[in-house]
Order: sequence, then C-alpha cells, then structure tokens
Amino acid sequence: MSAPRGTPPDIPQPEGFSFNPEVLEAAEAIIAKYPEGRQASAVMPLLDLAQRQHDGWLPQAAMTYVAEMLDMAPIRVYEVATFYTMYNLSPVGENHVQVCTNLPCWLRGSSRVVEACERALGIGMGETTEDGKFTLTEVECLGACVNAPMVQINDDYYEDLDASSTETILTELKSGGTPKTGSQIGRRSCEPIGGLTSLTGDKGASD
Repeated sequence: MSAPRGTPPDIPQPEGFSFNPEVLEAAEAIIAKYPEGRQASAVMPLLDLAQRQHDGWLPQAAMTYVAEMLDMAPIRVYEVATFYTMYNLSPVGENHVQVCTNLPCWLRGSSRVVEACERALGIGMGETTEDGKFTLTEVECLGACVNAPMVQINDDYYEDLDASSTETILTELKSGGTPKTGSQIGRRSCEPIGGLTSLTGDKGASD
C-alpha cells in the first residue's frame, strides 16, 4: 500500500509498529470511553499516543496499527493524520517550534516572530537544525488568538510575543533551560492587557 498523501517520499519508514505495554494500557482506557461500535471515535487520541511513542512523528506503520486496533479502513486513519497539523508525517526536532501566522497573529506581528525564529535558529520554515534540536513549522490557528502572536513549542504555548521575547525563549531552550510559558507580558490568562473592566467586585460577580 502506498504511503498517505503528504508523507515525504524520502523518509525511511519502519517495517512495523506496536504500542508498548504502558501506551497500550492508555489506549485501551481511551477506547473504553466510547460505546460499542463507536471505537473509531478514539482515532485522534490514539494517533497522538502513537506519535508520542515514536519520537514525535507518525510513520505509516503506526497509522495502520491504529486502524487495525479500531477496526477502521487504513485510508480513514490516513485522512485524519494528513488533515491535522498536530500530526507529523516526518521526523521533527526535539523542540518543535510551531508559529501561528493566521490573521489575528499576523495582525499583531507574527511575521516578526517568524523572522526572529529563523534568525535565532539559523533555519527556514519546514527545516530542522543540524543537531536535531529544533524544527520550525508554520501552522494555522493554535487557538490563542486573544493573546496573539503566539508560538507552540511541543506541548507549551508562548503568547503575547515580539521578536525580542521570541529570541529569549529560543535562546533559553538552546541552553537547556525552561522558559516561562503563557503570556510574555504578564497578562493573566486571556484578560484584557489593562486588567478587567467589568465584574471586578464581589457584588458584580454575584449579579
């Protein structure tokens, strides 16, 4: 069977794949959440488990394995894996830097964030550093529009970025540090930058 559309043709593919005992237990717990006959609903979390087990990317063998586990046609699993940018069809670096360039982020300066990433890492979009530590990817909407521009690195969000804070984060990661996640300007959650303007007191909160 040919590889799913979108899989780079020059990527070596493993001959087989299976969940290790710990991941298999987690997968079975996820499948058990769905009614009999609806196990296919577990496809997305199982693909995520497979990707995490396989160094951050999904080989064809892993997708086929998930299809067999859920009694799905392999093409149905390939459709999911090739549609969502959260699934990587080729190897990525230890730190997967995903820069949102969708409209809200672009309006608030994501182009400067992109330039800062390329400058700090010495690579362009879609490339991986020679040491395998960083992969830089452009993605569509990561769901933190109110705190734009933002970047996702592995499982962490970094929000309210500019060129300087972006380079600071990457420099700290390169040195083995753990940068502060979330808003980089001290914003609390997704509140207005200037603080709350309504429901600020006990009476208002209870009305």
